Amino acid sequence: MATQPATTTIELSPKESQLKNLLLDATKFINESGSFQEPVVLRWAGGWVRDKLLGVESHDIDTAINVMTGEAFALKLCELCEQADTVDKYGMAKSDVGNIHKIARNPEKSKHLETTTIKLFGYDVDFVNLRKETYSEDSRNPQMEFGTAEEDALRRDATVNALFYNLNTGEVEDFTTGLVDMKSRLIRTPLEPFQTFMDDPLRVLRLVRFASRLEFTIDSAVEEVMSDRRVLDALRLKISRERVGVEVEKMLKGNHPRKSLEYIDNLGLYHTIFTDPSKPDIPVPDISNWKLAYECLDSLRRSKTPGSIYDVLVRSDEAAYYAWILAAVVPWDNVKAPPHTKKGKAPPPFGTLAAQEGIKSPGKLRDLVTAANNNRAEIMSFVTAVLNKQPSAMERDKLGMAIRHWESKNGHWRLQVLYALLVEAMVVLAAASTTPTSNDEFLKKWQQFLDHLQDLDVMEAPTLKPLIDGTQLSKALGTKPGKWMAPALDVCIAWQLRHPEATDPAGAIDEVKIRRVELGIPGN
Repeated sequence: MATQPATTTIELSPKESQLKNLLLDATKFINESGSFQEPVVLRWAGGWVRDKLLGVESHDIDTAINVMTGEAFALKLCELCEQADTVDKYGMAKSDVGNIHKIARNPEKSKHLETTTIKLFGYDVDFVNLRKETYSEDSRNPQMEFGTAEEDALRRDATVNALFYNLNTGEVEDFTTGLVDMKSRLIRTPLEPFQTFMDDPLRVLRLVRFASRLEFTIDSAVEEVMSDRRVLDALRLKISRERVGVEVEKMLKGNHPRKSLEYIDNLGLYHTIFTDPSKPDIPVPDISNWKLAYECLDSLRRSKTPGSIYDVLVRSDEAAYYAWILAAVVPWDNVKAPPHTKKGKAPPPFGTLAAQEGIKSPGKLRDLVTAANNNRAEIMSFVTAVLNKQPSAMERDKLGMAIRHWESKNGHWRLQVLYALLVEAMVVLAAASTTPTSNDEFLKKWQQFLDHLQDLDVMEAPTLKPLIDGTQLSKALGTKPGKWMAPALDVCIAWQLRHPEATDPAGAIDEVKIRRVELGIPGN
């Protein structure tokens, strides 16, 4: 006998009620055809129900069907929507009903059942049948079968994601402990945690994401299993790194990225996520002080004001996400690669490998990690020069050309400065317990450095418009272009930085002529 679910109600918006009524008309249309012995019943499932109970609006609605596939139901729905009386009843415009999109089954990407999506009244509505899953010992890809609502609820990752809104009854159905856990703001698994995670180890990261996003607490018994070596080994070896990367990206683009990294830290997940799983003998970074880095970044973010460190260094949503990735890989900075003695290009830093192989970051982000690692020593030398008021720190061309160099291949020079700050935070703030150095004193010097760059007006050095281009310079020197061109143009830019008011490139050309032999320029 099926379990009687706990229930509650939800107040729908006018648009949601309109969508609900249309879908119920579709079930009536199908039921009257006599195609199925059992009446079609629809349920809105998972995230929409959870968010609705939390008072959060969502435009993505998963619709679970008891006796039909999602595609079969969607085709019948579209057939109904083409009828004139349906169009009149709902005052439908062409834009109210989109095209059917079928997302094929792809077990390797954890897409175990095909889903059909339609845009309806501005909502993205997914249709899929209720199902149950059976896993074998040697595969993470389950056998999928039609199931009951209770079986579908039990296969989900968390009780708060296992709630249904029954369109026929207008009630929320809870076959687990979802409603109780919602009130307690608690993340628990519908089944025994070890079984839940061994069935799909990616659920470890999904629960971290939901706990941090919702600001819920993970049940202590669940946390214990999330740290189980058998579960972590399964996550490392049996889950594609692309899937791991998607979860990490969602965490760090969410509203509480610091909380996500704190969970990863406290649950012992770091070495499973930010690593190269194909190299079991890869060194392990010391993460004992990692917390100081990600908490420092969060403190900078929360205290953002015009001209503050975060305001100056993080200037877009993309940069904010990249900043958290850099905070995630800073422990690798102190793991030095062995000397490169072979011919060819040196291997990337370990931090780059963690981003590349651990979470499958795109090339642009991997290049940023590499640049941040490679340029950190030079950045720190300029910070020291500014603090000590060394003559080199007062030279606009030196700082401006350095910034152009940091930006040249990988972009985001500001984030490279932030990376240097976070790496130093792990060292300086760790020593604060035994020395008088405070967090404010530590950040004060970085603010002083950025203020100095602002005073010198070199922040936009990478986008400085040259007074002369290569063709013009070659003509002025009376010689053909060659390998000398790039360094000669750098001489021109450095001259411009020393003479910010100049509008005539004559002085820059004269300097190139003086350094003609040094630059390898042919001719007189």
